[in-house]
Amino acid sequence: MKCRAVRWLRKAAGKRGTYLGIVGVGQICWGAGMVVDAPSPAGLQLLTRVAPLHCWAWVWVIAGLAAAASAILPVGRDTPGFIAILIPPAAWAITYAVAAIDGDFSRGGFVAVWYLTSHVGVTLWAAALPEYSVPKVPRRPRE
Repeated sequence: MKCRAVRWLRKAAGKRGTYLGIVGVGQICWGAGMVVDAPSPAGLQLLTRVAPLHCWAWVWVIAGLAAAASAILPVGRDTPGFIAILIPPAAWAITYAVAAIDGDFSRGGFVAVWYLTSHVGVTLWAAALPEYSVPKVPRRPRE
């Protein structure tokens, strides 16, 4: 038997909120991992010219927190969460694409497409989903 808090959270979050919560926690963990042990900066020169990678890691954490906090907001008001979780992977995709075009990171194009499809594309798809869809009621044929 589920407790009331879990039932309330599940109802409050809905499908869109569940997505925001899952991706938000994932981005928090991804960013926290980079804070603890920054990855290789290969292909990320465009970002590292602005700030070191541990600073960019906090962008992931903050975006994840914003998404997780938006998870229980009603449809239409959860937009800030979707925008927040788009920012870090879009920045990484642009950075890797530029590195590939400049010839600084040969596999950057592939990594950019991965970010664009598995992160940005899926988030745009989830943001466009209606929370509830009601099937059409079949009409009885006229006699």
